[in-house]
Amino acid sequence: MKPSKDISRLIEIMAALRAPETGCPWDIEQDFSTIAPYTIEEAYEVADAIARGDLDDLRDELGDLLLQVVYHAQMAEEAGEFAFGDVVQAITTKMIRRHPHVFGDEKARSAGMAKGMWEKIKTEEKAEKRNARLARGHDPEDHGNGFLDSVLVALPALTRALKLQEKAARVGFDWSEATPILDKIEEEIGELRQALAKGDTASIKDEFGDMLFAVVNLGRHLKVDSEAALSGTNEKFRSRFRYVELALEASGNTLERATLDEMEALWQQAKSAK
Repeated sequence: MKPSKDISRLIEIMAALRAPETGCPWDIEQDFSTIAPYTIEEAYEVADAIARGDLDDLRDELGDLLLQVVYHAQMAEEAGEFAFGDVVQAITTKMIRRHPHVFGDEKARSAGMAKGMWEKIKTEEKAEKRNARLARGHDPEDHGNGFLDSVLVALPALTRALKLQEKAARVGFDWSEATPILDKIEEEIGELRQALAKGDTASIKDEFGDMLFAVVNLGRHLKVDSEAALSGTNEKFRSRFRYVELALEASGNTLERATLDEMEALWQQAKSAK
């Protein structure tokens, strides 16, 4: 088996890894649910390479992400559901259909993307998907029948909180302004304090989640994306901690030997340096 630029070689490698008698024991025992976390992780690593502007890493991480697609397709083929080619056909069909102003006939191309066309195409796709699910004996609504059920469960928690709130707001279930949400956050902090005082682990987790949910709601009203804001704070923390680490090294000290007071003093310097 030799490396290749041909996608078929990657499919062959994946099939070999999953071969019952001769494949890799770890790969053979995996299923959709056990591989899904790796798929999400690889997508984040792609985003990380982009954020760092590292195109060498981006090439490699895109390969890792592509492997995840091939992995899922291989498992689906083994189950008699669909193969990698069907995945390619599905996305090419979707892209051609959604861009009639690019791939349509001369009349469609000259007309451009007409107003309402995108919504019409999406509605048609949804109807086709619904009919396909009915034909397979599945629930026609793939995410459930509730108003909020279409918000994906697998989204990062902060993002899902935002999308749940945004959708509920469409039917008027929302705060009218940001200020009352601050009161709600203080209320949730109070309830968290009570849970802490009782030492109730389940309640602590529950109240902590309520507090985070309220903070996301505040961010939404302030037009601040919680995921992006936290990402910025994460990087700020990393940068300041690195300052502390380098300052300790310069003085002949280390993170392991330094006292909390020493690190705190350098932390304050780091804050002032920015």
